Amino acid sequence: MQSIKTVLADAVKSLEIVSDSALLDAEILLCNALGKERTYLRAWLDKDLHPEQIAAFNLLLQQRQQGKPIAYITGKREFWSRDFQVTPDVLIPRPDTELLIELSLALIPASQPYKIIDLGTGSGIIAVTLAAERPHAHIRATDISAAALACAKANAAKHNVEHIKFHQSSWFDSIPDGKFNLIISNPPYVTEDDEHLQQGNLRFEPLTALISAQQGLSDIKTIAETACNRLENGGYLLVEHGYNQREDVQNIFRALGYQQVQTHTDLSGQPRVTSGQYLSQP
Repeated sequence: MQSIKTVLADAVKSLEIVSDSALLDAEILLCNALGKERTYLRAWLDKDLHPEQIAAFNLLLQQRQQGKPIAYITGKREFWSRDFQVTPDVLIPRPDTELLIELSLALIPASQPYKIIDLGTGSGIIAVTLAAERPHAHIRATDISAAALACAKANAAKHNVEHIKFHQSSWFDSIPDGKFNLIISNPPYVTEDDEHLQQGNLRFEPLTALISAQQGLSDIKTIAETACNRLENGGYLLVEHGYNQREDVQNIFRALGYQQVQTHTDLSGQPRVTSGQYLSQP
C-alpha cells in the first residue's frame, strides 16, 4: 500500500520534466482519480490508497507525462469562477480572456435588453459567462465547428443559461440579418510559423482555432470589416489578439472608421484586447 504523500511525491518527480507546475498537476490528477477536492489530500496525506485508485491515477499521470494538457485530461477548466467542460475540439480557457468579460460587463446594462454576439465561441466561456452575469441580454454565439458548438451548448446547459442562440457559422455568414450592441470575439490570431505552436499546450489544441493568415490578422480584419454593418449606432467591437499585434489591430479599427479605439492590457500587462465604437455618419 502507498500513501497519498508517497504517491504524490513520486508523481511530482515524474512530471518535473514536462511541467512547471508538477505538484499542482499531480494534485489535480489525483483528485480527479479519487473524486475528491484538494483539501482532502492535505487532510489525509498519510492515508493509504487502494491499488485500483493508484491504477486510475497512473492512467491519468501517463497522459500528462506525454504532455497532454491537464484540462483535456480532466475535461474541465475554471473560468470566471465557474467550471467549464473542455474537449480537444476547443481551446483551453485562459485567464487572459477574462479581460474580455471584464470589459464587456462594463458596457452591458445590468437590467436592460442588450444584443450581443460571440464570434468563434469555442467552449462557450464568453457567451455563457455573459449570459450568467447579464440575464436580460440577448446573446448569439457562433462557431464553424459542430463539435465546438456541442461543447458550448453543454456548458450553457451546465450553467442553466437558456437565452443563448447557437449558430454553426463562419463569423457572420449564417447569422440572420440584424444588428448588435456588442460584438465580441477571441478569434485565431497566431501565425502559422509561430514557434509556440510546437510548445506546451498549443501542441494539443485545434489549429483552426489558433492560426490565421496575414501574420495572424486575417480573421480580425474580416470580423472588423463585417462588424461595421452589424453594429447598432454606438455599439462596440471587442477583439482579443496577440501581445505584439496592438498597433496592427488599432490600425485596422481606425481605417474602418471605429471611434474610441483603445487597447487594454491583461493580468500580465500585455496588450490583449482592442475595442472600438461604431458611430454612423450623420
